[in-house]
Amino acid sequence: MTPVQATAARRGARVQRVELADFTTLKVGGTAELWEVEDETGLKEATEAPHKVIGGGSNLLVSDAGVTERVIRLGRSYNDVRSFEGQRDVWLGAATPLPGLVRRAQRAGLSGLEGLLGVPAVLGGAIAMNAGTRFGEMLDTLQEVELFVDGALERLPADALAFSYRHAELPEGGIVTRARLRFTESTPEAVQTRMATVDAARSGQPKVKSAGCAFKNPAGDSAGRIIDAAGLKGMRRGDAMVSFEHGNFILNLGAATAADVMELVTAVRHELAKVGADLELEWRLWGF
Repeated sequence: MTPVQATAARRGARVQRVELADFTTLKVGGTAELWEVEDETGLKEATEAPHKVIGGGSNLLVSDAGVTERVIRLGRSYNDVRSFEGQRDVWLGAATPLPGLVRRAQRAGLSGLEGLLGVPAVLGGAIAMNAGTRFGEMLDTLQEVELFVDGALERLPADALAFSYRHAELPEGGIVTRARLRFTESTPEAVQTRMATVDAARSGQPKVKSAGCAFKNPAGDSAGRIIDAAGLKGMRRGDAMVSFEHGNFILNLGAATAADVMELVTAVRHELAKVGADLELEWRLWGF
């Protein structure tokens, strides 16, 4: 992490100006004022001005100019991965990293999250985007959410979020702070077997810097297949490239800028339009 400005202490938050590239999985993005909050007091203070919320930094493209709004990030007090000890029905903080939670659930013989193996998200972000794969989605285990809305905490049942493909209907301005998950009892061996199946299906996905799948899959088809069929693998703008391994991944080969990535996204969509394909971007865009 590369701080741009000295840290300021607040009652419930740590504030510093940072390069957002250090907080995104694609490793691009300009500066912003980051508020790392640890409690409700910090959330109240952080949300007094225009703001955005960042989780694990996947599915996100931030402009090279950064953003003018405050960027809120939940701190360590919202990360319960180390305290999770195999409870079947449990409340967990929204900053809990999904990969670690999936592994701990497997060791405890609890099923329900293995379909999300490899999703580089924290729990709150996974809920907000209904993260998932063809093997399972976040809503499969979610029972209830705690949100910070209009200066106070409230709880909603999962079905109140009207989940759809890669989307949850959160109350306007709502920030997920905690979530209640309910697992299905199984065995470590059975869960591991299912995880192996999921992992095998991911074998063609790239392991270098990316923001995750760039485009949503259209009904009955795969965005990766469409991009591959159009001959766009390997298309490049600067150090941003469409992956040879999987067409729905745009990679940062090392020195890509957000402008490179956005130019490549535009070029891909332009070429797809020639064959009658129109793919919807899955990423969130900040500062464009």
